[in-house]
Amino acid sequence: MALCERVRRLNLAICRRCYRTSSIFNQRKLSDQVSSKPKASVSAESSVDHPIYTHEHFALKASLNKIIEQEINPFVDKWEEEGKFPAHKIFKILGSAGFLGVNKPTEYGGLGLDFSYSVAVSEELGNIRCGGIPMAIGVQTDMATPALARFGSPELKKEFLLPSIMGDKVACLGVSEVGAGSDVASIKTKAVRKGDELVVNGGKMWTTNGTQADWMCLLANTSDGPLHRNKSLICLPMNLPGIHIARKIDKMGMRSSDTAEVFFDDVRVPCQNIIGQEGMGFTYQMLQFQEERLWGVANILTMMELVVQETVQYTKQRKIFNQPVLHHQAVHFRLAELETEVELLRSLLYRATALYIKGNDVTKLASMAKLKAGRLARELGDSCLQFWGGMGFTSDVLVSRFYRDSRLMSIGAGADEVMLSIICKYMDTLPRK
Repeated sequence: MALCERVRRLNLAICRRCYRTSSIFNQRKLSDQVSSKPKASVSAESSVDHPIYTHEHFALKASLNKIIEQEINPFVDKWEEEGKFPAHKIFKILGSAGFLGVNKPTEYGGLGLDFSYSVAVSEELGNIRCGGIPMAIGVQTDMATPALARFGSPELKKEFLLPSIMGDKVACLGVSEVGAGSDVASIKTKAVRKGDELVVNGGKMWTTNGTQADWMCLLANTSDGPLHRNKSLICLPMNLPGIHIARKIDKMGMRSSDTAEVFFDDVRVPCQNIIGQEGMGFTYQMLQFQEERLWGVANILTMMELVVQETVQYTKQRKIFNQPVLHHQAVHFRLAELETEVELLRSLLYRATALYIKGNDVTKLASMAKLKAGRLARELGDSCLQFWGGMGFTSDVLVSRFYRDSRLMSIGAGADEVMLSIICKYMDTLPRK
């Protein structure tokens, strides 16, 4: 698509969505006071010198930042304490402004832009002062809906994709089970065909948005064939008889995001709710993982940058032995090392994104980026928390929340060990069976 046409489409889309949400932007004024809390920013960059972003990307990020500062950040502490955020309310705000479908088809409410815009949105969502809410949004935009947008029938897209993009429905992803987390091929949930219906039995674990979701993108075994060719992705309404939310899981981090254990007891769903071709669910899910992992890397990059910046500000003020903590060489050298690692990871993300939007398979690079992001987040969180001293051990500061939330990066969407196995497969270094 020509640049001028992309600019026209984005500007029209933003104007259209901003008109719908004029009550949000017109009823309130942004404060002219600069926040005392430092924020991660790309203001030093421009569309001229950025490796993948254009003026359109920065316009999208600026619009999203207004929503974050007005509608989300003022309430994060409350939602963290309550263990849930109002997903329908927040998703409707984001959907009305166009942020739940930036790379989805325009005929279903999306902006029709490429995946680099999703990466830009994910980066900006990193300015939310917790990990749980961005994760929940990411499930909606880049985990539960990519396969539906790419392979789903027009009827399924109209019923499930369009309202998810508009923020009228909350989606969740049903893949992991108690005995099958990173080992997706080992799932046990079955969907047995009986006439024109599938009868679903089994359960799903660690389901983000699970207690609030209107529908689930469910991966289930639809035959007894080979493990990689016997699974299908199914659009499953969460209000069907036989679906039981067993419990809301109490987690050490990501506390504002609700996570559920879900059971299915003879749940009947039309066969036409299968996404794409029956038996291709495992393949579709692996394709979804590329976007999911890159999205997660982009999001945590901004969070890491923010934690470093707040640590710099705090250690400038906090004194030990009659001088600021920051002035000790061990501290400012360590922060320099961490900042360097963040920028190296950002370069890998942008390279993978640039290749992906050109149609390349970036499974190897996406796995490398996720592996590095998880390990760096743990390293960065631990180092920065140490420099906060006793304050870092309280729940009052961002660094302690990041320390808890970021631990999931090395577990969710494929554990570090799975990422290493994927990388070894592409390097042809795995032992042959």
